[in-house]
Amino acid sequence: MATTNDLKNGMVLNLDGQLWSVVTFQHVKPGKGGAFVRTTLKNVTSGKVVDRTFNAGTKVDTATVDRRQMTYLYNDGSDYIFMDGETFDQLEISGALVGEGAKFLLENTDVQIAMHEGKPLYVELPTTVELTITETAPGLQGDRSTGGTKPATVETGGEVQVPLFVGNGEKIKIDTRDGRYLGRA
Repeated sequence: MATTNDLKNGMVLNLDGQLWSVVTFQHVKPGKGGAFVRTTLKNVTSGKVVDRTFNAGTKVDTATVDRRQMTYLYNDGSDYIFMDGETFDQLEISGALVGEGAKFLLENTDVQIAMHEGKPLYVELPTTVELTITETAPGLQGDRSTGGTKPATVETGGEVQVPLFVGNGEKIKIDTRDGRYLGRA
């Protein structure tokens, strides 16, 4: 248990049986009336974002979330297999929990997995990954760095919009948060 005065960004709260991560908080002391804490909370499992206001000093239930560094091994149908680097235990995580990041997940990639009471909550990929383009339309004479984009398939099967001058076999850098092309690697 903690009070609303102890809130910090990234802290995970257990409210109404659900886990919420504190995105932002602001302690407000108006001229008239009691102080309160205005927060923006993000549901850890669904990603839903809500604004919630607490009276200052109110007790809130905190949850312990263990973040572990694990290595992605392989895909077993709909499940993804990860290995803990310290204990060498293997963990099976469903594709729904891995989410959209799965299309940029290359074997032997280190990821962060958040666990609560032995149950995986979410998988956090590195911010950027370097992948090789396996298929894209050929660039034409006159294609320049500014201008249009074309779809390209990378070695993991994901699709990324790349500039017209990028070709097959090139290694590119991708932002895993939104699937954006960042440049050549």
